[in-house]
Amino acid sequence: MKRGKNYIDSEKLIDKGTLYSPQEAVDLVVKTSKAKFDETVELAVRLGVDPRHADQQVRGTVVLPHGTGKTVKVLVFAKGEKAKEAEAAGADYVGAEELMQKIQKENWFDYDVVVATPDMMGVVGRLGRLLGPKGLMPNPKSGTVTFDVAKALSEIKAGKVEYRVDKTSIIHVPIGKKSFGAEKLHENFKALMDAIVKARPASAKGQYMKSVVLSSTMGPGIKVNPARVLE
Repeated sequence: MKRGKNYIDSEKLIDKGTLYSPQEAVDLVVKTSKAKFDETVELAVRLGVDPRHADQQVRGTVVLPHGTGKTVKVLVFAKGEKAKEAEAAGADYVGAEELMQKIQKENWFDYDVVVATPDMMGVVGRLGRLLGPKGLMPNPKSGTVTFDVAKALSEIKAGKVEYRVDKTSIIHVPIGKKSFGAEKLHENFKALMDAIVKARPASAKGQYMKSVVLSSTMGPGIKVNPARVLE
C-alpha cells in the first residue's frame, strides 16, 4: 500500500518494536495526527476470548469522561408520556409505528443510536434485519431498552459508548478527537480500559489482553503494553 508523506513522517516517530505505556502512546497518537481535519482517535483491543461461545462474549457500555467529540443523533421509540419525556430530554427523533415504516420504506438511517421503551420492542423487533447489521438494535445490556429514557439520553449525549468484541475477538472503540489533547484522551482511555478489564468473562483462560493499539484516522498504529493499560 502506498502511504502519504504525513503517514511516512509519522511512522518515523514510532518504534514498532516497543510496547508503550498508555501515556506515551497517547502523546504519540497526538503527535502523529497530521491531517488537516480533527482526526478521531480509536482504540483496538484484541482479547484472549472465543466470541463463538456465549459465556465469552465481552460487551458493555461506559460513559467517557470527555465524550467522543461527536454529536450523537438519537432516535427513540416511545409513546405517550415517555415520548414527551424523550423530546424534553433532547431526543432527535421520537415516534412509534410511523418511524418503523419510514425505516422500512425509505431505508432511513439518519441517527447514531436507537433507544426504545420495553413496550415498543414488539414494533422495533420487526426492524431487526435492518438495524441489527448496523449495530443499531436496542438492547437491555447496552441500556438502550429502558423506561428511563431521560437517563439513557443524558448518558448517550454525554459520551456513552458501547464496546463489543467482534467475531475476530477485537474491540474497536473511538475515545475522542485529536483536539482533546493528550490529558483528556488518556482519561478516556483509562475509563474504557477499566470497563473492559472488569468485563472479563469468568470462563476466559490465559492472557486476557493479547494486544492494545491506539491510532488516529490517518495515522499509524501505536502498540500499548497490555500489562500497563490501567496506568
